[in-house]
Amino acid sequence: MMLELDALDRKAAEAFPGHIVRKDLVRRFRGQFPVPTYVVEFMLGRYAASTDPLEIEEGLEMVQSQLSDRTVRAGEEELFKARARERGSVRIIDIVTARLDAKTDSYLATLPSLRLTDVRVDDKLVQTHERMLTGGFYAEVELGYDASIAQEKGGRPFQVMSLREIQLSSRDILEKIAEGRAKLSTKEWRDFLLRSVGLEPDTLSPRAQDGMLLRMVPFVESNYNMVELGPRGTGKSHLFQQVSPYAHLVSGGKATVARMFVNMSNGQRGLVCQYDVVCFDEVSGISFDQKDGVNIMKGYMESGEFSRGRESIRAEGSIVMVGNFDIDVQHQQRVGHLFGPMPPEMRGDTAFMDRIHCYLPGWDIPKVNKDLFTSRFGMVSDVLAECFSRLRAQTRVNVLPGRVHFGGALSGRDQNAVNKTVSGLLKLLYPDPSMKVSDEDLEWAVRLALEVRRRVKEQQKRIGSAEFRNTQFSYMMGLDGVEKFVATPELQSEDSIGSDPLPAGQVWAISPGSQDEGIGLFRIEVTESSGGGVRILNQSPPAPFRESVKIAEQNLYSRAMELVGDRNPRAHEFAIQIRSFDAAKNGSQTGVGVLISLCSALLGKPLKGGLIIVGGINLGGSVDPIHNPIDVVELALEKGATTVMMPVSCRRPLIDLSDEVATKIQVLFYADAPDALRKALHD
Repeated sequence: MMLELDALDRKAAEAFPGHIVRKDLVRRFRGQFPVPTYVVEFMLGRYAASTDPLEIEEGLEMVQSQLSDRTVRAGEEELFKARARERGSVRIIDIVTARLDAKTDSYLATLPSLRLTDVRVDDKLVQTHERMLTGGFYAEVELGYDASIAQEKGGRPFQVMSLREIQLSSRDILEKIAEGRAKLSTKEWRDFLLRSVGLEPDTLSPRAQDGMLLRMVPFVESNYNMVELGPRGTGKSHLFQQVSPYAHLVSGGKATVARMFVNMSNGQRGLVCQYDVVCFDEVSGISFDQKDGVNIMKGYMESGEFSRGRESIRAEGSIVMVGNFDIDVQHQQRVGHLFGPMPPEMRGDTAFMDRIHCYLPGWDIPKVNKDLFTSRFGMVSDVLAECFSRLRAQTRVNVLPGRVHFGGALSGRDQNAVNKTVSGLLKLLYPDPSMKVSDEDLEWAVRLALEVRRRVKEQQKRIGSAEFRNTQFSYMMGLDGVEKFVATPELQSEDSIGSDPLPAGQVWAISPGSQDEGIGLFRIEVTESSGGGVRILNQSPPAPFRESVKIAEQNLYSRAMELVGDRNPRAHEFAIQIRSFDAAKNGSQTGVGVLISLCSALLGKPLKGGLIIVGGINLGGSVDPIHNPIDVVELALEKGATTVMMPVSCRRPLIDLSDEVATKIQVLFYADAPDALRKALHD
């Protein structure tokens, strides 16, 4: 029972008094009682929100006895009804829904655990707790029994005498939490959020932590559309089922338009109006009862509206779809696209995909096992859920203007999707809108938002739509920042050349080899800072590469005006390293590549994506001839390049290039280094 508090436990206890609970205590009760986790946590929050072991122990006994006395297990229905008759009333914990009975002009409540559908309930109670009429909520109910009414014909002896909602209704809870958040660093607060949903951050990789935070975005961002597909057993639906009373899980099977949106016969609003988040579990099995179901859903995902006859209804419920991959990601990418497991009517529909704001990479989240669960303190689930719900009324998009500039590849819908994801992630990290968002956290949110939207765009491109061809998402921090490109990790491998531009100062180069060594691919990486000179970071760099660097440096100084304009390269220090991707190791004749990487770093401009540069240079600035240009072009194609840049002296020998290779790769010729630089820079 004794648990040594760690630094975060102590800080959290001080920052959120009365709102924290030890998460391993919740697991004690899991499965014992027929109620979701947040109901158990509500009770624990009331009786065991303390760091004192004795108080916790007493609280646990109270929770155990209350849950034992008040939850109705299967087969105990008649026992509880009999107690109500004998004692006049009985207290139970159940989900309460109500409806208007037009025949008697009165409200009737339903208590499913007692299988009662005609319980009298006072009008005032229904008006105070309107959610009874829209899907219901868990509550502690005092159920009365009136024997005299039981003897009347068609009498309804059971009555809801009073009820207490099992969820927070404190008006200022968000302010209290925002105050406590200010006492923690961003790292501590992130860890605390993960502990609050029951996970121990130390057991999760940074990618898995990001995935878990993305799962929370639909709770804090209105009309947010997310898809998560991945292996079985990673807890995809847990958050939507157990943590918040504001989320509703639709299990696989038929989804009716009436239940989702609006019931045309009685005007009853559907799930997207009643809940903050509607999650479709096992999405591959979902189908609508009406032909136009998917179209209504598409319209709603686009605008947050749907029509009922002539009336247009607005709702704010976020749509989340989760499902399983039966094969690994790389294989799925080879045989089709990552929306493969979706239902047939959604799988190939690029217009439907365009409405998805975030494709969460479920394969980055580990399978649930006991080591992932935390035994530390986290926020009581219903407090967390209430804060999430209140955050929906705010936005953080106003943080972006002036600080982040997006590249030209983003369409209006892409920009909207990225804005919503950034806003959601920043609300999670900064629940107080007046708190200053650091550049580091803003860039983290922007990169993640671009990645999860780009994943959608890449699948649209695979399906073959020309309009989605440009997927090279990029951003700049500030006006004078360097343009940075964001890829989706599953598309990129370290040793092949992607279609995305590398960061400024990085260049792919092929060494045509020499008598001692074969042909090979290299990556040259340069960073610049104030100072002077060029340093090679490789331990004992090979002599031919050292020579290439020395000559490139001299060319940079002597032809600075032609290459970099009014920038003075002598006022900068350059750190350079070369990475080899083949058996070739000495990097001979890579001088043009080195020179262009130095210029790219100094200008802060990346080169075109998919580009390889070939050529050596001498002190006078002349470009060395290449003895095996056909081999070079064939290797460039094999490595995944779309363009190879070569000295113009290679033009004649390349007439013998096979038609197949010539049609798959573009060869650009350059006359000298400034010409090569102009042609290589990203537009």
